[in-house]
Amino acid sequence: MQCPFCHAEETKVIDSRLANEGDAVRRRRECLTCAERFTTYETAELVMPRIVKTDGSRVPFDENKLASGIMRALEKRPVETEQIDAAISHIKQRLRSTGDREVPSIMVGECVMEQLRELDHVAYVRFASVYRSFEDVNEFREEIEKLEREPSSEIRKQQLSLLPSSGSKKVTNIKSRKGKTDPTG
Repeated sequence: MQCPFCHAEETKVIDSRLANEGDAVRRRRECLTCAERFTTYETAELVMPRIVKTDGSRVPFDENKLASGIMRALEKRPVETEQIDAAISHIKQRLRSTGDREVPSIMVGECVMEQLRELDHVAYVRFASVYRSFEDVNEFREEIEKLEREPSSEIRKQQLSLLPSSGSKKVTNIKSRKGKTDPTG
């Protein structure tokens, strides 16, 4: 690796660790000539599928376009950069995991909507209003009401733990003090 300061060819790795949810290796390096330290990231070069637009045209996947759309929706919202990077990585991983050489642009849009819904509801509604071409205030209201009715994935995860496990015993018909059966058990 060439030193970015003095352009010497000789550098040594001081530290290596996983980064970006295991998708990259972060390496701390030191130049053997000028003793400056710098960080590099190593990632696998994976081919992203081409995007098939609604008009039938095919374009290469553009991570910058994806990021700018997400950033526009999240403008002035309290979401950390790491969360945004993780959302972009998740979308890319999901597109690659289809195994297809081409994916419809609708799939990309739905992946973005899913990630924004988890990150920030205001950003989700912003993106949805453009993506789904909202025509009036009622469409905003309907989307917001849908958000309020449907629990987030975090809440759904918490709810799953409240369900009885398959090995638990069912309690039925406990007698109350007056000798009547209590159906709530």
